[in-house]
Amino acid sequence: MTTGAVTPRLFKLAWPLVAGNLLQTAYNLADMFWVGRVSAEAVAAVSLMFPTAYLFISVAMGLTAATNAIVSQHIGAGNERRAERTVAQSVLLAVAVAVALGLFGFAVRNPLVALIGAEGAVFDAAVAYIEFVFLAIPFTFLFFVFRSSLRAAGDTKTAMWLVGASAGLNIVIDPVFILDWGPFLGLGAQGAAVATFISRGVAAAIGLYILVNGGWGIRLRLGDLTPDPAILRHLIDVGYPATFDGLTRSLAAVTFAAFVARFGAVATAAYGIGIRLMSVSWTVSGAVGQAAATGVGQNLGAVQPDRAADVTWKATGGAMAVLFAAGGLVYAFPAIAMGVFIGDQAVIDAGVTLLRIIAPFWAFFGGLMVIQGGFRGAGRTKVAFVLSLLSRWIFRVPVAFALAYAVALDPVSVTPVDVNGLWWAMAFSSVASFLVGVLWFRRGGWREAVIDDDAEVPGGPRAGGEGVDADEELTTD
Repeated sequence: MTTGAVTPRLFKLAWPLVAGNLLQTAYNLADMFWVGRVSAEAVAAVSLMFPTAYLFISVAMGLTAATNAIVSQHIGAGNERRAERTVAQSVLLAVAVAVALGLFGFAVRNPLVALIGAEGAVFDAAVAYIEFVFLAIPFTFLFFVFRSSLRAAGDTKTAMWLVGASAGLNIVIDPVFILDWGPFLGLGAQGAAVATFISRGVAAAIGLYILVNGGWGIRLRLGDLTPDPAILRHLIDVGYPATFDGLTRSLAAVTFAAFVARFGAVATAAYGIGIRLMSVSWTVSGAVGQAAATGVGQNLGAVQPDRAADVTWKATGGAMAVLFAAGGLVYAFPAIAMGVFIGDQAVIDAGVTLLRIIAPFWAFFGGLMVIQGGFRGAGRTKVAFVLSLLSRWIFRVPVAFALAYAVALDPVSVTPVDVNGLWWAMAFSSVASFLVGVLWFRRGGWREAVIDDDAEVPGGPRAGGEGVDADEELTTD
């Protein structure tokens, strides 16, 4: 990403990420498709737990953002040995944090689901679903770190195949666990989480093999797994704002899901399907944002800030063009889109209204995500965090509450009034936060790399010197 015409190189880097994310989206849609064959309550349970699960998984965003920023900048500066050392420390950090989070989430699953507002059959299905999601968190974290490491090294195709293996397996085994097939006796919503647990475990094992083998652009050296306090601190310093970013977004999503739940199972089911369809925008913009992060990181490592800016603007324009087209298609045929996942006419009708409101704004959601990717590639994860904070907690949640609920004279008494107010709040926040992101990026305060050129890496050369090849310096793991 540091030489040649920007657009073709960006496309070459981005398309495997888009394809991989589309496969991931296909898995999410397959979950909803098969759960929709069980009941509206099962759909509502998965819809409520999807943002709740993301609340825990979002902590991995800090790890992936830090890994991508630091590794890509080391690659751009020619410091491959230090890039490998950073990958190993990322794996250590991912395992430690994921095990702690998984155990905590499993311990508090019942009060957590009750707090969100699930009741009756929806509560039972939600608890059964979230149990296996928590058990899968260590696999999920490792999966994210492996993808981020390969992406930072410029190998997005292997990352795509890794996602494809996980998503493909999940899609195949989904109906086996969800429906009443064979010995599993129809696990319903829980079956979707069981399938995710298995597929993520397989993907984590494949990713570990790929990194240890070292033939795909970056290598995980087992000898580097000894804790290195300096690198771990650097990962945490760069990554913690991205973790707060993820927590900010997921907490807002949980709050928003709780807002929707007060309007009943039909609205909740429609929202869950609508969000899964909207994940198309996240699929494209998230992938392009990841490519932009790698391009920005490598170019800042090579001291080419103007080229880094060019990468971000071209990535943003391309992603938004695709999402305007996708949103227009869904706007034109919303009933068909909803009917693929559920046959309940009341849910379809509610979903049509939702899609007609938010689909025209998909491009703005996506544009902000790409710009945030540019900031993350530069190591400016705090800026990306502030943009998420503005988007969710300033421009969305308060506006949603004001438009959808009526507050009586008693400040504790809140009455649901208009569920469409929630959808209009999402549309408003997308435009407002995108404009802020564009103006902030244009200020240019992100144009310096965050790597330390004077840092030593055990067994590797110093930055800026004529160090020996890493394999000559360190011949064993």
